[in-house]
Amino acid sequence: MEITNIITLDSGNFNDVTSSEGVLIMVDFWAQWCAPCRAIAPMLKKLAEEYPDKLIIGKLNIDEQGELAIKFGISSIPTIHIYKGGVMVDSLVGSRPYQDFKAIVERYI
Repeated sequence: MEITNIITLDSGNFNDVTSSEGVLIMVDFWAQWCAPCRAIAPMLKKLAEEYPDKLIIGKLNIDEQGELAIKFGISSIPTIHIYKGGVMVDSLVGSRPYQDFKAIVERYI
């Protein structure tokens, strides 16, 4: 099964994706070398599979998109920003259990 609601974010599409209406956006600020980032990736994939029409997971590699990481003050990864209706409504920092990610999705969808 192809997952279409996990997308790579960059400076060209960040604003369009995070301002999407009618869907919750989770922006995952991550890096390939970050073990906790790799640890939460399967959890985010599972959320994308569970909420295909209500959730978009945006993956933003801070090594490739450093200007966006600086703009949003990302000083620790993984950091997850939650957007609804174009507004950042919440954030999570660090590796968390799956239930924490699911709870935040349930709170805002």
